[in-house]
This record gives sequence, C-alpha cells and structure tokens, in this order.
Amino acid sequence: MSFNTFGKIFRFTTWGESHGPAIGCVVDGCPPNISINETDIQIELNKRKPGQSKFTTQRKEDDKVNILSGIFGGKTTGTPISMIIYNKDVRSRDYETIKNKFRPGHADYTYFKKYGIRDFKGGGRQSARETASRVAAGAIAKKVLENKIGKKYKVVGAVTQLGILGCDEKNWNDKFISKNSFFCPDKSVIKIWEKYLLSIRKAGSSCGAIIQVRASGVPIGLGAPIYSKLDMDLASAMMSINAVKGVNIGSGMNAAQLTGEQNSDEIYNKGKKTRFKSNNAGGILGGISSGQDIIISFAVKPTSSILVTRKTIDKFGKNTSISVKGRHDPCVGIRAVPIGEAMMHCVILDHYLMHNAQCNS
Repeated sequence: MSFNTFGKIFRFTTWGESHGPAIGCVVDGCPPNISINETDIQIELNKRKPGQSKFTTQRKEDDKVNILSGIFGGKTTGTPISMIIYNKDVRSRDYETIKNKFRPGHADYTYFKKYGIRDFKGGGRQSARETASRVAAGAIAKKVLENKIGKKYKVVGAVTQLGILGCDEKNWNDKFISKNSFFCPDKSVIKIWEKYLLSIRKAGSSCGAIIQVRASGVPIGLGAPIYSKLDMDLASAMMSINAVKGVNIGSGMNAAQLTGEQNSDEIYNKGKKTRFKSNNAGGILGGISSGQDIIISFAVKPTSSILVTRKTIDKFGKNTSISVKGRHDPCVGIRAVPIGEAMMHCVILDHYLMHNAQCNS
C-alpha cells in the first residue's frame, strides 16, 4: 500500500492495524534540541483514546506511547522519532460473523476491489484506530511550534454541531471544551446533546458532527500562492481523517451566499498593528496566512457501523443483509477533535519550516 506518509519537510509515516499487536508512526524532519518527552505526547493521546464516556466506543485502550528513537537527554536529535502504541483491548470475534460481508458506508468494498485482500478485524488499516498515530505526531509538531513561535501559538478544536443540533459559537468557551464529553464550546446545549445522542445510541443508529479548529498566533506569510496553499494543505489534511466528507476554510461554502462587500475582510491600521474587521477568509489570503486566527471546520459522517440492519453484498457477489455488532461510537466525530488539532499542528509546522527555508527567516 502506498501513501502512508504525510508532509513535505515535517513528515510522519503511520503503520499498523486496528486489531494488530500495535500501531505507531515515524516522524522525520523534526528540528533538533526541542524538549519532548512521552508525557507531552500522552496528554494529547488521552484526549482521543476510546472508552472515556458513555458517548464513545467502550473499547478500552490506554494508548500508552513509547518513544523508541530520536530523543536523547530529553531533547530531539534531528533524527527520525519512532513511536509505538500497543493494542490491548481487541475483540476480533465481533467480526467473525460478518467477515465476508461488506459494511455499507465503510471502505470494505473499495479496499477489497483494489487490493484483492482485506483485514476484516476492525477494518484493519482502514480503521480510525490509525489516527492515534497522527495525534502522537501532532503532539511533537505542537511542541516545536510552541518552542519556535512562543506561548501566543495556540490551537483549539471543538464540536460545533452534533447531528441536527448546533451550538451558539458566540458562547464559545475554550476552558469548557475540555470539561465535557462532547468537546462542546457552548455550555447551554450539553443536556439536549446528551439526550439526543443517547436516543441515537438506543436506536442502534449513529449521527455525524461538525468540528471546528482554530489556530491563533500563526505568523504572517506561511503558505504559497499556487500549488502549496496553506488552506489547500489544511483541507487535504482534514479530508485525510477517517469519515470526513467536507471542509470549510473561514466562511467556506457560506461565502457563496455573500456579496463582495460582505465577504471582503476590510483592513485598517491601529497604531502600529494591522487589523481586519472580519475573518471570512479564515486567516488565509491567496494561500498565505494573514496573521488572523486560522479557522477550519470539517464535517464527519455518521458512524457506518450500526446495529440497524442494512442491505449489502458479500465478497462472492451475493445479496445479503448486515447488522454490525460490537463496540462503536454513536458519533465518531466527537473523538475527531484532537485529530483535527493534530493535523493543524502538523501542517502549520510543515509550512513554518518551508517558509523559513525559502525566506531565510
């Protein structure tokens, strides 16, 4: 299988399967002399790990990371950083009865048609279990950016819509996001979200979500105007996350409904600082960061593994039906928040390094 590596200068390669002995990644292109330890990475992994509430899969994984190379005396050496996370709570028997059936909405059918073989245990390589490796890579990128840019650099993600239920972004509270099971920024909607998702789970179904990720303190000038636009690479990064079906930068699709004067972010100087009256562009103009907050949102489809019986075919081409039992998220979008944050860190660091190489800054 090709294309397991992401990034240009700061790159990471992930490996492993959902029900294999372990998953992991190799990070290359990390600058030397950055203080990093396993605790720094574990903090980010703990946001994503399963089994933390009744609203996520009950698979219990510690997601404990071990660094195998690239760190000496608590600092990066500039050599590849290899990390491993052992799988502890696999229950492959859940998939035995459906191993020859293609789950609707999953990549089972296309994967089998492309490669002629597939790991039916938890989806193998196609599983969202792979994203733990991305979060580990993102934790390293975060530490580098905090070292290079300083404390003003910050990335925060949140679920802004759960199924048909949205929230009021005017009530956005960074501190509240980490205090609830939904990564929701608006305290006023929590109880109705809880009731809604419990009813979805009880019905044996699932729902989608919209995640918004905000990056502040990003320097002006990251990105390029043509084939490596910052927003292009961010969109690619978010679309690479399992179950993501759409991405908006700033106003995104809604920009089509605005007039030119509504959409343009007017610019003015206040003292020695340049400011903008709005941020419809999402902090990126012509593929290059403007110094405003970078705002990206992405839509995650409903979890495809559901108890409700659906029609499908098996690998022999026969019509059949399927009900997917086992441990699955009623809304996989909830745990996509730290993954989106990680991909934001990785893309911004990659462009930061490219910018410094080209502009000698």
